[in-house]
Amino acid sequence: MTASTGGTYTLVLALACPASIEVGALGIHEFEAGAYAYTGSALGSGGFARVDRHRRVAAGEHDVSHWHVDYLTGHPAVELVDVVTSPGADVECAVAARLPDGPVAGFGASACDCRSHLAGGSSVDRLRERVTSAHRAVTEE
Repeated sequence: MTASTGGTYTLVLALACPASIEVGALGIHEFEAGAYAYTGSALGSGGFARVDRHRRVAAGEHDVSHWHVDYLTGHPAVELVDVVTSPGADVECAVAARLPDGPVAGFGASACDCRSHLAGGSSVDRLRERVTSAHRAVTEE
C-alpha cells in the first residue's frame, strides 16, 4: 500500500486511563479507559497519507487539531495501536455501522447521517477483531 492509495481506514486506539477530552465543537466528553476505533476515509489525492498524519498527531509530532479524531489521538494517554485499511473502497459509513457505539454522538460524522464514526470497547484485541471483520465484510459484499 502506498501513501497515495486511498480508501477507508480505522484507527484502533487504547486509552490507558479515564479522561475528559474536549472534542472541538462537540465539547468536553468523558472517555472511559479502554479501546476505541475511529473510522475515516482517505479518498482524496493524498490517499492514506492522512493515516501518516494521524500517526504524527498520536506521537506528539503534530499538534494541529483539525478533525474530531485529532483531539482524541492528541491526548497523552491515547496510544494508536493499529490501523486497518480497505484500499480503494469507499466504505467508511458501512464499516462504522458494524462497530459498537462510541461515547460521542456525531464524532467524525459531520458529513453523513451516521450516529458516530467512533466505536468503543473494553478490549483492544476484541475491538481490533471487530474492526478487521467489519472491513472484510463490507468489501466482500
